[in-house]
Amino acid sequence: MRCWRLWLCLLAPVVLTGCGGGYAAYGPATQMTCVPYARSVTGLPLSGNAWAWWDEARGRYVESDVPAPGAVLVFRRTDRLPSGHLAVVSAVLSDRRVLVTQANWLPYRITSNQPVLDVSPDNDWTAVRVWWPPVHSWGTTVYPTDGFIQMAPAPAPAPGMGATPMVESMNAGS
Repeated sequence: MRCWRLWLCLLAPVVLTGCGGGYAAYGPATQMTCVPYARSVTGLPLSGNAWAWWDEARGRYVESDVPAPGAVLVFRRTDRLPSGHLAVVSAVLSDRRVLVTQANWLPYRITSNQPVLDVSPDNDWTAVRVWWPPVHSWGTTVYPTDGFIQMAPAPAPAPGMGATPMVESMNAGS
């Protein structure tokens, strides 16, 4: 009878560590994915999978290869990220390092101020590595990204820009 109690006491911490994926030390638990989290933090009324945000933002919001606090870093879809991923910039440390807050990079967790490193050859944030807290090191995967979406409205096109070919051909005859 005592033997099973001893085993229970020894196994309980191991079993409880599995709750929440074993990442409890890295942020609060959440059922939210990166899309509703980014929307709730930034107020950007975009929808769909994370990878689709870049195209959905075009013409509506500023898209940039320069990070800014509050901007959303859009990860492209890959085999490892079939829906893409979104992370909100919480601080810019340098032209090649930012801190982000995001949901579900670590399963079922919101991670705050997690480092992201631009490893793109042209310093344009099209390729990044993300800090992996469980091993206290940069992740080995290089993830392709589109850039940053800012809450600011996109600038209006200059007069005469964006006309359709039909309108342009009509104006050519005048």
